[in-house]
This record gives sequence, structure tokens and C-alpha cells, in this order.
Amino acid sequence: MALCSSVIVVLMCSSLCFCYALATAKFEDVFQPYWAPDHFSFEGDAVNMKLDNFSGAGFSSKSKYMFGRVNIQIKLVEGDSAGTVTAFYMSSEGPKHHEFDFEFLGNTTGEPYVVQTNVYVNGVGNREQRLNLWFDPTKDFHSYSILWNQRQVVFLVDDTPIRVHTNLEHKGIPYPKDQAMGVYSSIWNADDWATQGGRVKTDWSHAPFVASYRGFEINGCECSVANSDADNAKRCANVGGWWDHPMLSELNVHQSHQLIWVRANHMIYDYCSDTDRFPSVPMECEHHRH
Repeated sequence: MALCSSVIVVLMCSSLCFCYALATAKFEDVFQPYWAPDHFSFEGDAVNMKLDNFSGAGFSSKSKYMFGRVNIQIKLVEGDSAGTVTAFYMSSEGPKHHEFDFEFLGNTTGEPYVVQTNVYVNGVGNREQRLNLWFDPTKDFHSYSILWNQRQVVFLVDDTPIRVHTNLEHKGIPYPKDQAMGVYSSIWNADDWATQGGRVKTDWSHAPFVASYRGFEINGCECSVANSDADNAKRCANVGGWWDHPMLSELNVHQSHQLIWVRANHMIYDYCSDTDRFPSVPMECEHHRH
């Protein structure tokens, strides 16, 4: 098992959050720009990426992982960010790829920021959920995390679960557990759909649009590019990693209550309830809260 060198120790505990201790890595230790490196700037431990009318920007992890947890602290674009999307996600490669998405949809000044999550399995997505965040994510850094193991994928905001995608292979539903994923973030113009369904366009007089990052943490089963996905999947599934501790096979009671609160008070769209798109309820929607 190869873990990110920033890990100090993993602590399995019975408190109300997914607990372990990590040292924050330097950006250059675990990530690298893959798009428009001239649109990056560095301020102490923070990394800024900008979108202007020439280009967006993006970075990717230097390694790929199978299972574990990734966390980044992000301060989103301030002011009128309509038309912009800032994304933080994990993804494998190829037409039948797996992917876990956070997409932060820009807005006009004074409107709440919308976060859209999505899950792709074997190249099939269309599992969008949207919610309004319960704080202003442009005023300070907040933590966004993805926990991934053989039983569930959990999306967390400041350690509050906002979405769970459960392994339902016993119901005949494919689950993403056989492809190593990289960790990515990007900022780009998506004014054809991002704000009010594309009705509000990007106002380039407010450019550059800047998203800031810090707190880079990756703790998972690092996968060698020399190995096949099958070999990596077998090794990472049997390595006895902290992510497969029974405590992390499902949310605890407090986390379940947090998820219920998020869904009741902040969710504004759930594909499971969209009968126009899905006249027949998707199979996974019938079996778990996600």
C-alpha cells in the first residue's frame, strides 16, 4: 500500500466524523497544472486559478488512487460569477470511466451559490443533484471532500455529508470500484447552462474570475501506472486500508441526520424526482438515500 507522503497517521475513531489525522501537503507535492499554467498564481500556501476571456485553467494529481479520501479547501469566485463553473472531482479515463463530481455553479451577485454533484459509473452519468450551500463560500475557505470505499461514496462539505452513493451490486446495479482515479480541479466558462439554465451569461467585464485553493490532502491506495486496473483493484481491495474499516461502511446516526437536514433544507434538484427526464425511477433511487 502506498499512501501520500503527507499522511502522518490514520486514526479510526467513533466520533461523529470520518476521523484521521493528515498533514496538509504542498500543492506541488501532489498536484500539477494540466491546463493554462500561466493562469495560476501562488500566495503562501494558497493556489489561485483564474478564468478570463482567453482561457480557463485546471490541475490534476500526479498519481491515481483507488479508495480513500481526498480533501481540498476552496474559496470560490466572489461577486458576479454567473456563467462560470469551478469543479473539484475524481475521474478515471476512457469511455466507460467512473467519476465523482463537485461542480460549483456561478451566480449573479447576492444569489446563493449552487453546488451540483454527479456520479458516473461505466461512462453513464445523469445523476445530478443540486443544493444551495448554507454559507457564503466566497468569503472564506471551506472543505470539500470525497470518501470512497467498497461500500459507499460520500460527498462532504465541511465534514457534513451532502450525498451518499451506496454499493448496490447485490441489486444488479454497477458500482465504481475497479478503476483508479485521478483528482482534478478546473475553472471554465459554461454560460450555456451553468446559471439559471444558461439564461444568465458571463459578464466578462468582471474577469478575471479567481478560485483559491489550499489544504491539499489525499489519503488513499495509490496505484501504479505500470499495473492494470484489475491488478490495482485487487491490491487496493485487499490491502486492509483504513477506508474499509466497518465503521465507514455506512453513515453513523449523526451523519444520517445531517444528510436528512441537508436534503430537507438545501436540496433544490434531485434527478431521482425528475419524472420528465426519468419517467421510470432509476433503479438506484429505489434502494438508497443518495
